[in-house]
Amino acid sequence: MIEIADVHKRYRTLHGPRWVLSGVSLRIPARARVALIGANGAGKSTLLRLVGGTDQPTRGSIVRGCRVSWPLGLSGGFQGSLIHGGQGRIAETLDFVHAFSELGDAFDDPVRTYSSGMRSRLAFAMSMAFDFDTYLVDELTAVGDAAFKRKSQSAFENLAGRAGLVMVSHSDSTLRTFCESAIWLHAGVAQWFDKVDDALAAYHAHLAERAAA
Repeated sequence: MIEIADVHKRYRTLHGPRWVLSGVSLRIPARARVALIGANGAGKSTLLRLVGGTDQPTRGSIVRGCRVSWPLGLSGGFQGSLIHGGQGRIAETLDFVHAFSELGDAFDDPVRTYSSGMRSRLAFAMSMAFDFDTYLVDELTAVGDAAFKRKSQSAFENLAGRAGLVMVSHSDSTLRTFCESAIWLHAGVAQWFDKVDDALAAYHAHLAERAAA
């Protein structure tokens, strides 16, 4: 289980502090398959980073009672001067990552020299190399060229059948395919829905009301 307790997150901007999350409290059950829904800027990627441990809340706490991945589709957690190498089991893991990422000779270059697409390939390949109880997914299938998209989609479908998910996607059909329940982020707070269809209906109704106003 992942327990999110009264989490607030603030970012400093040129116009002063901006509160992205304002008291989010949730319990995500083990192996739950959860869609994370909200408008652009609602804090979806922020919440994924907080749950994955690549960022820290301004206030509140997050307790992870299971093995949680870094956010697939993001690469902000890489150290910029990282160069790959290792022996024994580490070497075997790196061989897998090297082959899956299809980075070729660039695999041994510092990560700071990678393009965003190369970082996304590396992040995904590394995620496939380790077993997590819950995978955090931020528009995962949108990275890479067409061939890599097909490859990553197939690999993701395999892991999705054996692990929990917290997924961000702009595709309703993708969320319906992989998720059962949902979290709607709005105005800094979160609402839990047992059924992803109910969450999507509420979200789109809200968007329609805003458009009409």
